[in-house]
Amino acid sequence: MAMNTTSVDAYLRDGCGRCEKYQTPACKVHKWTKALVALRALVLECGLTEEMKWGSPTYTLDGKNVVMIASFVDRCVLQFFKGAALEDPDSVLESPGENSRFVRFLPFRTEAEVMARRAVARRLVEQAIALERAGAEVEPKGAPEPMPAELAERLAADPALARAFAALTPGRRRSHVLHVSGAKQSETRARRAERCAADILAGRGFHERQG
Repeated sequence: MAMNTTSVDAYLRDGCGRCEKYQTPACKVHKWTKALVALRALVLECGLTEEMKWGSPTYTLDGKNVVMIASFVDRCVLQFFKGAALEDPDSVLESPGENSRFVRFLPFRTEAEVMARRAVARRLVEQAIALERAGAEVEPKGAPEPMPAELAERLAADPALARAFAALTPGRRRSHVLHVSGAKQSETRARRAERCAADILAGRGFHERQG
């Protein structure tokens, strides 16, 4: 299944294209349409450039990713690419997982919730823009995990897969590295690398669900 990379209007109409529910009423994008439309309007007011990346509306500044609107089974979110560097005195941001080093989410489930938290969301978007303009970088804790040999070999054997892996966000790449590395035996790591291939080609991280 090819991801929807055409336009945000197509995303709202047809879905993200990340699973077999694309262009059906069951696509998770349709669960959050009103909230997504409200989030889109809020982000566009901040002067960012709208694009489609990884099957989701992505907003950039001078070609650099700042924030994404993403749909999940249980919520939609504003995803901040350098969210770990944002000031969050009210602790409204969530980490996608315990191993996430950069990305942070601001979750929503209804249009009313977007309206109620609009000032907070706008403040965070404007802060993210300011950080990007200043060239700020997130300081990760500790050194990045090494690429397991089994995953490196699988990527080297398939140029299309290697390109898809390189196109993933850093967090998604890291999720596959951690998953494959977590096996003790080389044979198990090789099997995990093979099972990751479909998700990598679909632009998904290991923990993302197709539903």
